[in-house]
Amino acid sequence: MKKKDLKNRKDVYLLVSEFYKKVRKDEKLGPFFNETIKDWDAHLDHLTTFWESSLFLKTKYSGNPLEAHTRVDAAFGHSITELHFGIWLNLWFQTIDELFEGDYAENAKRRARKMGTFMYMNIFAARNSK
Repeated sequence: MKKKDLKNRKDVYLLVSEFYKKVRKDEKLGPFFNETIKDWDAHLDHLTTFWESSLFLKTKYSGNPLEAHTRVDAAFGHSITELHFGIWLNLWFQTIDELFEGDYAENAKRRARKMGTFMYMNIFAARNSK
């Protein structure tokens, strides 16, 4: 069966929701998300908007993901490491590869790789700025 590329919000929602099913079950990542997120429906909608904005260059998203991740890192005793970002990225790639193929799918991988590096470097910097 030929997979299609990401084309719209519905596709992005499918990607995000299937990805977070994996994240929530992961023994290393799950606790960060399951103990932090209280309303998963709202969170998945918010993340769908984030990725839709990022992939299709729409300006719908409002929020500060860096601040949110820095707060989570602090709440968990500054225990987020590059391992967590590696697992996150691998699950993201795996989910994309299971569901989609094409230019937008590849762009979603590139953007996640850059975003993960940016987030980790900034979380690390925030730890040292206090």
